Amino acid sequence: MKLYYAAGACSLSPHIVALEAGIPLELEKVDTKAKLTESGKDFWQINPKGYVPVLELDSGELLTEGPAIVQYLADHKPQSGLAPANGTTARYHLQEMLGYINSELHKSYSPLFKPETPDVTREERKAYLRKRYAFLEQRLAQHPWLVGDHFSVADAYLFTVTNWAKHVDLELSDFPAVLDFQKRVAARPKVQAALEAEGLIKKAAA
Repeated sequence: MKLYYAAGACSLSPHIVALEAGIPLELEKVDTKAKLTESGKDFWQINPKGYVPVLELDSGELLTEGPAIVQYLADHKPQSGLAPANGTTARYHLQEMLGYINSELHKSYSPLFKPETPDVTREERKAYLRKRYAFLEQRLAQHPWLVGDHFSVADAYLFTVTNWAKHVDLELSDFPAVLDFQKRVAARPKVQAALEAEGLIKKAAA
């Protein structure tokens, strides 16, 4: 399988999930501004939506949208425990959390990355995000992981999105449980490997 990604973008989430599940991936970097892949392909021809992630399956079929991709990867290796079994209440709770992160956090960050976004809109989005993080703070103060008692695809997604806070000057110091969660996820060996592969951290000295 091949993952089309951009360093540090939401495609980091499926990258982490694949490594955690032990699924080998070929990586192809995408210049999201020029819409060209590392090998010179027109990215619009790969994903008419114009954004990462895209997972190319062994069959050649393409799968887009991060929440769908991470569930596909988890189901590809169910023994990884990264997603509850389909049809269970726990699986619907996982989808509930993926939906929350996708609609309430992920999309709320988007205008903060655009230099043309007016200051008033920027501050409104930051205030909105802090309200949404308040819910997660309560949850993570009681449980180390978002769903169940171990790391799941939802945790990979939340970690990826929350990593953006430092790039847009979103202050999260009022959310110690969220910050502890970020440190806990960042310390996982497979997460470190994904961050290194995308050039987001330097490789540790041997």
